[in-house]
Amino acid sequence: MPSHTQFMEEHPPTTKLTELAGLFLKLGFTGFGGPAALISMMHGEVVKRRRWLDDQRFLDLLGATQLIPGPNATEMAIHIGFLRAGWPGLLVAGVCLIVPAMLIVLVLAWAYVRFGYMPQAGWLLDGIKPVIIAVIAQALWELGRKTVKSPLIAAAGITVLILSFRGVNEVALLFGCGLAVMLARNYRRLKPGALAVFALPLPGIGLPVIGAQVFSLPLMLLYFLKIGSILYGSGYVLLAFLHADFVVKLGWLTNKQLIDAITIGQVTPGPVLTTATFIGYLLGGVKGGLLATLGIFLPSFIFVALTNPLIPRMRKSAWLGGLLDGVNVASLALIAAVIWQLGRTSSNIQLDIAVMIISLVLLIRFKINSTWLIGAGALFGLLKASLN
Repeated sequence: MPSHTQFMEEHPPTTKLTELAGLFLKLGFTGFGGPAALISMMHGEVVKRRRWLDDQRFLDLLGATQLIPGPNATEMAIHIGFLRAGWPGLLVAGVCLIVPAMLIVLVLAWAYVRFGYMPQAGWLLDGIKPVIIAVIAQALWELGRKTVKSPLIAAAGITVLILSFRGVNEVALLFGCGLAVMLARNYRRLKPGALAVFALPLPGIGLPVIGAQVFSLPLMLLYFLKIGSILYGSGYVLLAFLHADFVVKLGWLTNKQLIDAITIGQVTPGPVLTTATFIGYLLGGVKGGLLATLGIFLPSFIFVALTNPLIPRMRKSAWLGGLLDGVNVASLALIAAVIWQLGRTSSNIQLDIAVMIISLVLLIRFKINSTWLIGAGALFGLLKASLN
């Protein structure tokens, strides 16, 4: 078997931009099933079919996306584009993965604004809601099994969950948990007095907004830039940030609108974070949808460009590994807190619980694709509408 170096010599990292664009446009239109499905599709295309990368390089890139904020699947596309065609490839691959989903979501957002408050559309979304909660819960279970590797990680996650219910800022919880796990694992490496650095007061990361605010496009853009810059763990943790910022702090969305936005992100192909496109359209029309998309995805392009040359060292760092494990378990705890809050908003909690349990069984036991379940939820919603 040829070595990694031999492989790269036989397959130099140069690819036409049109070929990159064609691949990632295809993935953007057909990539149903969330980030794990998208990454699997990329592996099949760039490793098995096109042989642009070998397995080791692909795994290196995947590990690097876990160490930086942002959506993993989108960042994988950006990394691949950067390796194959430099800066133009970075932009082409990322944009071509995002744009198809963004356009589809804009159309659905228009339809939601036009018809979303009619009884039929309302029942449609009500039918999907418990399925979405089940999909998120199943992802939480799968990610949790891989993340909770020790009693230390389990204790950190439980602590974050408790503090989240007590109203502690979600960004502080993410970074605080990451630092705590990193230090607990590596305290023997510290020199005397080094802990004093971590005791210094840190500047606030959240934007200083308290209570409901008058909507403005620049403020909305700032919040999506913030979320895109600190979104660790999984696209599903987006729930926690959107709820904290747009429902609680700003008062621009209701819980129902939030779960509807998450639903749209799930039922469309491409990155789940195009949920931001939907919210941006609800708040500010087409211009709002475009700005929200720009805000939440722009940090990923910057982080990939900065970290790509550092990947070989990043994946071997004991310090960054501890930080990542702490951030990931905090992300999962925040997801669990938001699932609880959203589940309590049901209009028919007994029926929703039944649908959610059935969906979980189908997801976990029978490995049914979440897209099919979401479609079944939509049909269930339509059935409820026809009986009322």
